[in-house]
Amino acid sequence: MPEGDTVWQTARRLHGALAGEVLIRSDFRVPRYATVDLTGRRVLDVVSRGKHLLTRIEGGLTLHSHLRMDGSWKVFAAGRRWSGGPAHQIRVVLGSADRTAVGYRLPVLELLRTADEHHVVGHLGPDLLGPDWDPAQALANLLADPARPLGEALLDQRNLAGIGNVYKCELCFLLGVTPWLPVGDLPAERAGKLPALAKKLLEANRDRPVRATTGLRGQDLFVYGRAPRPCLRCNTSVRVADQGDGSRERPTYWCPTCQRGPTPAPSGRTGAR
Repeated sequence: MPEGDTVWQTARRLHGALAGEVLIRSDFRVPRYATVDLTGRRVLDVVSRGKHLLTRIEGGLTLHSHLRMDGSWKVFAAGRRWSGGPAHQIRVVLGSADRTAVGYRLPVLELLRTADEHHVVGHLGPDLLGPDWDPAQALANLLADPARPLGEALLDQRNLAGIGNVYKCELCFLLGVTPWLPVGDLPAERAGKLPALAKKLLEANRDRPVRATTGLRGQDLFVYGRAPRPCLRCNTSVRVADQGDGSRERPTYWCPTCQRGPTPAPSGRTGAR
């Protein structure tokens, strides 16, 4: 599941393959850009902004992409067979003399002026893995709507950029509160630790092939994806329920013993435990 750390890894891989290189292949397989040809232009750099990827190209152009749930960028050495999925899932191909980057199943792909990047990423909060990281601003953004459930606030990229559903669940576990706890009810001491803890988790995983939050051998995550297995701390069965605004509900995992706060009632309502 692509989150901020995965997108950061992707940007680094694309940058290493294409930055400074002149494109000798440019193949857009989406109707909107079917006639676009970037051959002869040099790739300047590739950076991540939260969960967004920005590939900057000579001539003041930026290729903006977003992986969402299923998208991916694969890099192949010249002559190597592509293996990221069937050909009909390819959305764009950018190639230099030595490397070819192939974008599969990209739900967001747009070419814009580099000067207009703010139109696609300007709404984002401080980037946990970016040069604009500001823990005080991130916390202020989260606390701006004190009645909002913590899990929903963490997923809102306007508050802080880079957290997805996995980190949402793991952060709430590490803070000892449920994802349904109103942000304003988070104890001040824990709220103050939240930005640094989130950054620590993403930084620790940005260079790893497998995401891990526990520090335990053979057990990568505390709660995410573990229902109904026992909690690694207290042995209580981990639970799962959907959380969201109705249009984008996501499976949310928590330990009913280690985490305090509201939980979904059987009727679908949220009630304090």
